[in-house]
Amino acid sequence: MDGRTGAPEQAPGHGRWSWIGEGAVAAARGAGLCGLAVAGSVLLLALLLPLFMTGLEIGLLVNGPGHWPVAQAVGERVLPLAGLAVSLLLYPAVLLAVRRLATVTRRLAGDWCAVPISDPYLNQLADGQSGYRARLRWLADPATRRDGQWLAVNTLGGWILAAAPAGLMVYGLLCLLGGSQGHPVVAPPPAFPGTGPLVLILLGAVFIAVGLWAGPRLLRGYGLLARWLLGPSGQAALALRVAHLAQTRADTIDTGAAQLRRIERDLHDGAQARLVAMGMTLDAADQVLGDNPAAARALLAEARESSVKALAELRALVRGVHPPVLADRGLAEAIRALVLDLPLRVHFASELLGRPPASIESAAYFAASELLANVTKHAHAGQAWVDLRHRDGTLRLGVSDDGCGGADPARGSGLAGIERRLAAFDGVLALSSPPGGPTVVNMEIPCALSSPKTSSC
Repeated sequence: MDGRTGAPEQAPGHGRWSWIGEGAVAAARGAGLCGLAVAGSVLLLALLLPLFMTGLEIGLLVNGPGHWPVAQAVGERVLPLAGLAVSLLLYPAVLLAVRRLATVTRRLAGDWCAVPISDPYLNQLADGQSGYRARLRWLADPATRRDGQWLAVNTLGGWILAAAPAGLMVYGLLCLLGGSQGHPVVAPPPAFPGTGPLVLILLGAVFIAVGLWAGPRLLRGYGLLARWLLGPSGQAALALRVAHLAQTRADTIDTGAAQLRRIERDLHDGAQARLVAMGMTLDAADQVLGDNPAAARALLAEARESSVKALAELRALVRGVHPPVLADRGLAEAIRALVLDLPLRVHFASELLGRPPASIESAAYFAASELLANVTKHAHAGQAWVDLRHRDGTLRLGVSDDGCGGADPARGSGLAGIERRLAAFDGVLALSSPPGGPTVVNMEIPCALSSPKTSSC
């Protein structure tokens, strides 16, 4: 859905001939993945080098140098020993390269193959932590062994799924070139013994069409193969889930404690101080009431003004904890009331046929409030768009603007705080904010809707 207009967004490229463009893109991406396979084969050889050197040294010890021509050329056993020592010293760097290559493969599997793969690593390298021992601890991580399995499978034949579309298309182009020149550039398959120009042109067209048609399908097959080996195993997924729940629980506790401290500070510095001052003013008015009624009336007016300000601060504090409109009318009406108070034009679209749980309503409302506050303060935007929907068991909230862009969660606590708040509900936040704009923020929270609550007003 288009968050700016509330109308269905037309998916680009869906036409009668769109499969040609999709196939060409898939073939190009497959060629890029083959480049990763080549790099993986080099790393696989680097991983196997210590085993080869160890076997070479064992052979020298058992059979003597006379059975090893390489050792005879050197004259001593220095070569295998030196190779083994160097390969073991380089082993942590190779492990780091393997992990980075696997991480890139997971990311490209999601971006290019439409097969997202979760990060399976249990032993992460902490900030500022490096060295031989730190990286050798990765050997105990099951995901590291699965990375090695992926390198072997991808090198021995997995790359064929990625390379096949481009290979078919290149062969078809060569056949077309041969047909245009009147003689074959490459030998046709046995099923097509003819070498005439017409046969070569038809053969080339068939191979190109097959490559374009099979490109997206083979690319997805490559992504599924990568997820089978590079994705988290059942035990690793459970461990990651437990770690995620522990982290989100700690973040929720810290956020709740910080919220209580903020409420205490606001009460102490705001409403409580005004109430104390109001009591002192009333006491002074009582003392001068008989002797100076005019001064007593002035003090009573001052106390009345202090009570009005204290009431306003208490109402603002209550709205900051849980807005009454959110409890009475639901998330959509609460965000609608929020955007009406902004100093810029905001287009709001909503399709909610029920109400999420109260905790999720509160998290989504304060996330929208924080994002719109960022738009007002930092984006220099003329317009903003808010889109609220519930589809496929997920609450989706999008906030976008036509401002200057450049939003970065690492440069402030607002977006990071929203991510922590959503993580407590297994929610995610996706940000796109290139320099110059526009900024688009999409949030998703898994939840079910209850029946709409009737307003108490």
